[in-house]
Amino acid sequence: MENWPHGYVVDLCGFSYMGTLVGAGGWSPLVSDRYQWLQVDLGERIQITAIATQGRYGSSDWLTSYLLMFSDTGHNWKQYRQEDSIGFFPGNSNADSVVQYNLQQPEVARFLRLIPLDWNPNGRIGLRLETYGCPYTSDVVSLDGRSSGLAYRLSPGVKQTSKDVVSLKFKTLRNHGTLLHVEGHDGLSLSLELERGKLLLLLKQGRTSSPETHRLASLGSLLDNQQWHHVILEQRNTQLNLTVDKHAERFQIPAEFSLWDIKQVCLKKYRLIPSIRPKDFHGCLENLQFNGLNLIEMAKHKDRKVTGNVTFSCLESISIAITFPGPMSFLQLPWITSTPSEAFSVGFKFRTWNKAGLLVYFNVLHRGGVLWLYLSDARVRLEIIKEDRTLLELRAGSVLNDGQWHSVDLTFKHGLLTIMVDNERISNTQSEIVCSMCFCYLLQGCPAEDDGPECRNPFGVFQGCMRHITLERQPVDLIMVQQRLLGNYSQLQIDMCGMIDRCSPSHCEHGGRCTQSWSSFHCNCSGSGYNGATCHSSVYEQSCEAYKHNGNTSGHFYIDVDGSGPIQPQQVYCNMTEERTWMVIQHNNTGLTRVQPSHGVSQLSVHFDYASQEEQLLAAISQSEHCEQELSYQCRMSRLLNALEGSPFSWWLGGPGQGRVQTYWGGAQPGSQQCACGLQGDCVDPEHYCNCDADRDEWTEDSGPLTHKESLPVRSLVLGDVHRPGSEAAYRVGPLRCHGDKNFWNAAFFDKETSYLHFPTFHAELSADISFLFKTTASSGVFLENLGIRDFIRIELSSSTQVLFSFDVGNGPLEVHVESSIPLNDDRWHQIRAERNIKEASLRLDDLPVVTREAPLDGHFHLQLNSQLFIGGTASRQKGFQGCIRSLQLNGVTLDLEERAKITPGVQPGCPGHCSSYGSFCQNQGRCVERTNGFHCDCSLSAYTGVFCQTVVSAVFKSETSVSYTFKDPHRGGRNSSALPSSIYSDLTLREENVSLSFRTSQSPALLLYISSYYREYLALLINKHSEGMQVRYRLDSSREADVLRSSVSGLANGQLHTLTIRRLSDSVSVQVKFNTLCKGHCFIASVTQLDLAWLASLSFTGCLSAVCFNTISPLKAALLHPDNSPVIISGPLVKSNCGSAASANPHAAENSRTLSGRGWRKSLVEYYPHSFYVLTFLNNLTECQIIMNDIEII
Repeated sequence: MENWPHGYVVDLCGFSYMGTLVGAGGWSPLVSDRYQWLQVDLGERIQITAIATQGRYGSSDWLTSYLLMFSDTGHNWKQYRQEDSIGFFPGNSNADSVVQYNLQQPEVARFLRLIPLDWNPNGRIGLRLETYGCPYTSDVVSLDGRSSGLAYRLSPGVKQTSKDVVSLKFKTLRNHGTLLHVEGHDGLSLSLELERGKLLLLLKQGRTSSPETHRLASLGSLLDNQQWHHVILEQRNTQLNLTVDKHAERFQIPAEFSLWDIKQVCLKKYRLIPSIRPKDFHGCLENLQFNGLNLIEMAKHKDRKVTGNVTFSCLESISIAITFPGPMSFLQLPWITSTPSEAFSVGFKFRTWNKAGLLVYFNVLHRGGVLWLYLSDARVRLEIIKEDRTLLELRAGSVLNDGQWHSVDLTFKHGLLTIMVDNERISNTQSEIVCSMCFCYLLQGCPAEDDGPECRNPFGVFQGCMRHITLERQPVDLIMVQQRLLGNYSQLQIDMCGMIDRCSPSHCEHGGRCTQSWSSFHCNCSGSGYNGATCHSSVYEQSCEAYKHNGNTSGHFYIDVDGSGPIQPQQVYCNMTEERTWMVIQHNNTGLTRVQPSHGVSQLSVHFDYASQEEQLLAAISQSEHCEQELSYQCRMSRLLNALEGSPFSWWLGGPGQGRVQTYWGGAQPGSQQCACGLQGDCVDPEHYCNCDADRDEWTEDSGPLTHKESLPVRSLVLGDVHRPGSEAAYRVGPLRCHGDKNFWNAAFFDKETSYLHFPTFHAELSADISFLFKTTASSGVFLENLGIRDFIRIELSSSTQVLFSFDVGNGPLEVHVESSIPLNDDRWHQIRAERNIKEASLRLDDLPVVTREAPLDGHFHLQLNSQLFIGGTASRQKGFQGCIRSLQLNGVTLDLEERAKITPGVQPGCPGHCSSYGSFCQNQGRCVERTNGFHCDCSLSAYTGVFCQTVVSAVFKSETSVSYTFKDPHRGGRNSSALPSSIYSDLTLREENVSLSFRTSQSPALLLYISSYYREYLALLINKHSEGMQVRYRLDSSREADVLRSSVSGLANGQLHTLTIRRLSDSVSVQVKFNTLCKGHCFIASVTQLDLAWLASLSFTGCLSAVCFNTISPLKAALLHPDNSPVIISGPLVKSNCGSAASANPHAAENSRTLSGRGWRKSLVEYYPHSFYVLTFLNNLTECQIIMNDIEII
């Protein structure tokens, strides 16, 4: 078998194995190049399960890689691909060893073709081949799309099974046609129909020619490729499973059109007819079975249950296609006329995914004119160019990159140039076109010896398939081209269309829309709530707790409770105004609703519809540490639960699905049939366990929170005692409220390099996302590792500034690393998010840019792991991680590190120390306080409030409003005690102060703030007359007059928000308004004598004050938020407002808020602070706010 020509054919017959590897010799073609192939005829269709190769005996000739093709007829070859992507097989490394490859999916074929790709560089192509397989039996019929058909009718009264299965194989060249029709009762039917090369499962209702149709599924693509495709339709009750080749989809039949329910109910009337109807399907069917019955075999034996007119063989036409797979592919065809021709025609069909690419070009006219036919923006364009001048341009067709076959016909006759694309015809009159001795080039590229300008392709590469090529209306024999007997070509695949639909099945997750080109696909994730190359990772956080720790404040947020899992994001309200962060989910009726009895109806039933879907609700409840829902019933002569031993008048349903009946009320325990007062023993009638059960002719109430998570949310409410004369009632079911995220703080501390946690194998063959937080003082260590036989996945801290994500799916290790500009072993929390899919791998560290690496286009993409998943270490116990790992999630599923750490030596559950990472969220002098699970911002020393001390405290003042804050008096004695020498209190005298506030006013002059001491020292802040700057008056020595600082900044009374800051250390003062320094250092400009304090006292202020702070005291905050237990005196109306917010332009925007006025403040002041020596007064008329204490007048 040495020195065989290319394309040698071998006939082999057998069953369990074919061919032989034993003995000398082997196949070796005369020329070693990629145009050689070895074809084997197995004699009949065999189920091929394995291929084995060996080099040529006693030589240096062997293959290192090759392609496998299969065919039933010796034409229309199908390339075998591993994982639907890998096209080549690994070969041998020497001439003697045998390399066997077991096919992942057995292939049924009669012909096998092996195409060498690479071989020993020190030898030639050499091969010994053996094929393994099993006998294959089949029953085949042909359908002509006109008169042929087949039908199977069940006998009346035949008992139906709970499971029905229809299976078949089909092949066709047409992209449309009804393949299977299943009829039921009352005009209901199921149809399997080809449409544009996809298989649709349709549910129809009606016996008319245009029945009401519902599409249930669409599977498969390019099914019109004249290859066998396997279909299985399985029904079990109301569930349908549809499988096309290797891709399956499961779904439920809509209840209103439940064919299978009708079948089960109307068993005797039900008629099931799988039929290949004479509609328009043209092709072959094989092994058509219904519940194990071979219908084709029954038809052969003329069983009366099967009727029809079919041919029991597969009569298929031969259609030779060629594939242009790459940028160097071309086909050159001779187009010779004996005399210059003024008429010509070119025709072909093509299919592609690409929007652009050169289709055909050839010489026309005289002196170098060229006609170009190419795709641009998925349309066919024709240009005639001569000497860089465009003489003609035509366009036809649209959306021609849809993977369907499109026909192109180009003709020139009698001076009329016409191009027809599918059914669209475009013509133009031309008189100068002449074609003589033309060569027609399809696609780009030219022979190596031809590098003329006409061979240069300015329109891009065409990648796709062509067939039915004609020149002058005569078909081109592509087999002669393949045998080098006609024309010239390079890097073509002849007698096959090697297109792959990379969007079927779609690898775009979560509703991402898939588009593709010849070599890749793209996922459009817009509007899905997910991102990444395959729309795998959620763009939203998983809880309100996570949003809070990103620095957010209260508001509406989308949360995705399972991350990259199947549950869609849901919108909730995150209330972050309290110490706990509450997630609030609303329903359609959260207000207090009065009961409206209906005549003739004994009970009132109310159903609650939530803004979130069922699976979203249940996941949110499960993830939360605590959930509750307020349940309230206000009643007058309307009983609720009655006695413990009796049946309740009312109840509610809660929990999963429609909910379970619950007979307890808010504030009580499940199963108690009590209300909160019964549990506490304070009901209005001790004989009953609910206030409403007392049945009194007066309004009362039973209310409280429902906190049993398994009974939430409340689904519906049934009220029974609402129709008696005199009965009145109202109910309220509050929104679902949950706090805490069990996953967010789930952490473990690894105190040794050899310690680790192990979990079951991580199953993520096609896509995987891993996210977690870590903190450490170590410079390196492995966070996570999972191994397979050859595959692996690993994330590690490779150095103090680098995180490395690596894995291998069979193409060799691929690494992605992120470099940080700051050390990562700083004992602060850092977040890692890694993702791997069939397109790329990505890694993100904290808020640094995402780093990605593309996966090989046609490589392995299944990640196959089989060992345990190691966290914090490796299987070899080397390079372990020391530190904390928190909130570890794999494909949206949180691993319970704490629970596993409790039983693992060297690992401790939980991890304290969060303020180092989150303390910066506490603003405006807020103090971070550690907690076991998280942190808290203490705002007691801040003039602000809120979860992060970020909410400004502000109020609107009238001219008669004042607030005074009294400090501790240095005199510890009573009213009649002797005054002690002032030297005793010398160390209590303030040598420095920090004063800050914001204001908004249109008044000038105005007094903003007045601070006085026991020693008659004071500080006054004033806006000058006509808004001409500001004065800061300091009197630090009672024996001297006040010093005055004047500013030149004008416009302070313009109604805008201004911020003032004063800092004094001894006699050095700094004053800032906004960010403009007015005075700094020793800047007392003048000593003003005979200052009239009465003039100061006469000034008032109208406007807004906010964020008032004197050292660590926040007097305005104390007056507004804690008036009952703070040493404050309020005179006049004090209106809480948001006027201090930078976004507020109206200083009176919130005057409808609560008003505080002086009412007994003197009493509370004396009661809580009987000794005081400082009084801070702001926004007041001093003549109305003088305080007399201990016979000392303090202004």
